[in-house]
Amino acid sequence: MHYNCLIIDDEIDLSKMTQEYFEMFEVSCACVTSEKECLDFLSENTADVFLLDINLGNESGFTLCKTLRETYDTPILFISARQSDDDVLVALNIGGDDYVKKPYTLSVLLAKVKVHLKRLEARQNVQPKVQEKAPETSVFQVDEATMSCCVEGKTIPLKAKEFALLSCLYAHKNAIVTKEKLFEEVWGDSFYSDGTLNVHIRRLREKIEENPNAPKWIKTIWGTGYKLEIPS
Repeated sequence: MHYNCLIIDDEIDLSKMTQEYFEMFEVSCACVTSEKECLDFLSENTADVFLLDINLGNESGFTLCKTLRETYDTPILFISARQSDDDVLVALNIGGDDYVKKPYTLSVLLAKVKVHLKRLEARQNVQPKVQEKAPETSVFQVDEATMSCCVEGKTIPLKAKEFALLSCLYAHKNAIVTKEKLFEEVWGDSFYSDGTLNVHIRRLREKIEENPNAPKWIKTIWGTGYKLEIPS
């Protein structure tokens, strides 16, 4: 599902109150309380704006922000009871778009979120879809020089990790690639969580699949890994 806003905060009562207020003004909202819940949520859903607390129990919102920025350009608004200028500077320097101090006023927070939603809507209205003719020799190609792929005549630019992941699948097209192999070849480490991989697969599908919920190209092999299916 798609939501306007995802709240990532372990203060459940405050998150629910914020969610209910936002939805009164037709801003759809979902809530999670930890990094794992966030990544699991994003493997199956999308959101236009993230509201992220710095303190997530024993976890750090700063760390989660860095993880999200590997994949998402989504606006991140930090919401925190921490008041120091140092915290504000760190939040903004690692990819945060704004910093709202708790206790916040719901109407002000909603106004900030709506600004980002309006900007997103404006970008979507003016950005043309980039399409080019693909070589007739293949319906699916990857281009290392431009870090993009061409799918059935449509050229799709990718982020670094997305391209690395797709390149690995493409190198082993029509064969099962295990999760462990993907972690080792794309991240250089076999100890990342499934949530990290799921998020990147989801983002790839959103870009290259006509229907990400019924993928034609990137197939899930449950309990094992993934397979990029390309007709011979």
